[in-house]
Amino acid sequence: MLAISLDGRLAPSGGGAAQLGGEGDRRALEQALVWADACLIGAGTLRAHQCTCLICGPQLLEERRQQGLPEQPVAVVVSHQSAFPQHWRFFQQPLQRWLLAPKPPSEGFDRWLPLVQNWSDQLEGLAAQGVERLVLLGGAALVGDLLQHDAVDELQLTQVPRLLGGGNTWLPCGLATLPAAVTAADSWRAMEPEPLGDGEWLLRYQRLR
Repeated sequence: MLAISLDGRLAPSGGGAAQLGGEGDRRALEQALVWADACLIGAGTLRAHQCTCLICGPQLLEERRQQGLPEQPVAVVVSHQSAFPQHWRFFQQPLQRWLLAPKPPSEGFDRWLPLVQNWSDQLEGLAAQGVERLVLLGGAALVGDLLQHDAVDELQLTQVPRLLGGGNTWLPCGLATLPAAVTAADSWRAMEPEPLGDGEWLLRYQRLR
């Protein structure tokens, strides 16, 4: 689930957090998190924001409690490094923090799982830990990796009426060719677009298998 500009960018040309998406996008994101066992976050996205999105709506929190779920889904960080500054707000947020990395962290995370090259194996490992419903929050490299392994079931893109320019597209510009199963004309089915207010639209596409 990503917020993108009209020209398909996630961040300004100079990098950093774009702060795309308004109140409607926030509501849609929180609703997606209610459904999820965990959210998947790339290390670059975490560095840009130094925190993750939390469910704040009282009714949404109650919905998770009624399902016997913790109020917040697990935050699973994907990184090639294991150390992060512990003063970041992320490490004070009230949720479980897991790390997918080559080496275990010395602090800050509740669980470590080794990072493997094949996302099919990685997702099986997460499922064995009780994580089957994942919301991917970025960034572009992580989205590209999962699409290369045809491991994305649905795209939810909030299109924001802004132009950013630059090269920070929601898929990496240098991405190798995606599998034909993902790029074929009949690979995705468009769902009804949803207006979110302030000129923003939620665009949803389900993977047809």
